[in-house]
Amino acid sequence: MCGIAGVVRVRTAGRNHSLSDAALRLLRHRGPDDHGWLLSSASDIHFGRGTPPEHDADVLLLHRRLSILDLSEAGWQPMVSRDRRFAIVLNGEIYNFIELRRELENRGHTISSHGDTEVLLHAFAEWGPGCLKRLTGMFAFALLDRFERRLYLARDFFGIKPLYYASGPESFLFASEAKALFALGNLSRKVNAQRLYEYLTGGLTDHGGDTLFNGIHQVPAGHYLVVDLDAPERPHLVRYWRMDVEDRLDVSYGEATQRLREIFLDNIRLHLRSDVPVGAALSGGIDSSAIVGAMRRLEPKLELHVFSYVAESPELSEEKWIDLAARQAGAIVHKVHAGAADLIADLEQLIYQQDEPFSSTSMFVQHRVFRLAREKGITVMLDGQGADEMLGGYRIYQSARLASLLRQGRWLEALRFAARARRLPGVDIRSLFLQAVGNLLPGQLKALGKQMLQKSIMPDWLNRRWFEDRGIRPRPVARESSGDQLRSLLRQTLFETSLPMLLRYEDRNSMAHSIESRVPFLTPDLAGFLLRLPEEYLIGPDGTSKRIFRDAMRGIVPEPILQRKDKVGFATPERQWFQDLRPWVEKTLRPCTNDWGVSSSKASSRMGGFAERRKAV
Repeated sequence: MCGIAGVVRVRTAGRNHSLSDAALRLLRHRGPDDHGWLLSSASDIHFGRGTPPEHDADVLLLHRRLSILDLSEAGWQPMVSRDRRFAIVLNGEIYNFIELRRELENRGHTISSHGDTEVLLHAFAEWGPGCLKRLTGMFAFALLDRFERRLYLARDFFGIKPLYYASGPESFLFASEAKALFALGNLSRKVNAQRLYEYLTGGLTDHGGDTLFNGIHQVPAGHYLVVDLDAPERPHLVRYWRMDVEDRLDVSYGEATQRLREIFLDNIRLHLRSDVPVGAALSGGIDSSAIVGAMRRLEPKLELHVFSYVAESPELSEEKWIDLAARQAGAIVHKVHAGAADLIADLEQLIYQQDEPFSSTSMFVQHRVFRLAREKGITVMLDGQGADEMLGGYRIYQSARLASLLRQGRWLEALRFAARARRLPGVDIRSLFLQAVGNLLPGQLKALGKQMLQKSIMPDWLNRRWFEDRGIRPRPVARESSGDQLRSLLRQTLFETSLPMLLRYEDRNSMAHSIESRVPFLTPDLAGFLLRLPEEYLIGPDGTSKRIFRDAMRGIVPEPILQRKDKVGFATPERQWFQDLRPWVEKTLRPCTNDWGVSSSKASSRMGGFAERRKAV
């Protein structure tokens, strides 16, 4: 796991040293073990450690290394091919590098290191951008083809690892984090008004190619960007992967359960490849308990450390489930306890780390969990991110499943489903039906509904004129509609709403403490398998979420955890915290609320980390 950055058209030699030094310093937390540079021109290529000398060049590549695989000098980056045609800086891990290496060596390639970066370099030399579909991993990399005079920026299938860029008339810049991008060039810090609106009204960030910074973009998940060194102001975006969920699997429930178990265990096996200590986050829920249980099954002798947050309030505490899962797996448990005062102590650091706003205090306790893991000497952590979005783990998915039954005319099944689902914790029968019916409204009625919702989708605490002056009109988040409502919602939360934000929180929180966080649920094979299954395999006839995964994990996860019907996760006593912190919140936000006419009670409910949003409220 690392930090990367670079510039195309490095024309001001005198600034190379200072700009590179600033970017490398800002990315140090992502790779404290080593750092290097590469300067390439049409006639020559130079690379080394430290910061680059003051030379003109077509391309500058920068790298900070967190050593995970092949801790020797052979794993150093930027890495250059023997013929000096290709150069690469990689952030992430290619978990199937051993299998790819074997295939490449059979094709005549000679690979001297024992890590994944050189394998990726040879894979690109062999297959070009087509190699991306062969990868199992999380990655963001920049690869220079000196002969074709092109720079390729690629991001993994789900956008687990970040990759930002900005282009202008003079140069093209890229980096793992926005703060490093600003250090490399004179970029505007103005807000993207559309993204600001989406954040303030729906809490949405991180999806697609835009960011909250106007003019700064991110390579979308499953895409690569091609930059012509002679025309860097016109980068070309290519989609290399799209999850196909239209092709339904014709498989029995028993066969699907066994296949899911095999895919999941194979994912864990691949994600355990490391030359440094590996631990896991454990919430006490099904997903994290499955990861920990699978780690023990695959590695009986592993000294297994797990890290957990234990909430203060009894109704949110999952300590008994944490202890149960850890005891069965023979794991050493490390627990984090945090309160309102701790949130205030860490807030400035969280805002700095995240670069863009966040909408939940759960990411604060995640930050504390990663900090504790680093203190205990763990460098790699496994986490269950993405499981809820693929297995229907949130309560909103019950209404989507009900909508599918209604759309398909399965009225009796729908009534039975609703009657049984209402017994689940947190399910309200009235809301269940209202949300389901809302999903089924035809386009004309949806448009009418949007007009009726005008006030709520442009709340009165927002400065409406500020947004209108920037061409922003109120509109709810669009949602695709099909016969399989649950499948559509899963796909949306996986790629547009829920997961992109959670992945950013996790990346910044883990890397702030120089930890590589791995997410073994997020592979194309597992996601493609789950989202092509019949919906009733995911959510049972009684509304039980993760139906097939519960059955697939028998013998791996303690039975009482598999029988859980509640959903907690890394939940914090947020309401109580903000009541306790009310004087601090009002004191902190009063300057902006007085300036822009917003009541402090309304403003305090929208705490975030983006300064210019004050003008919009």
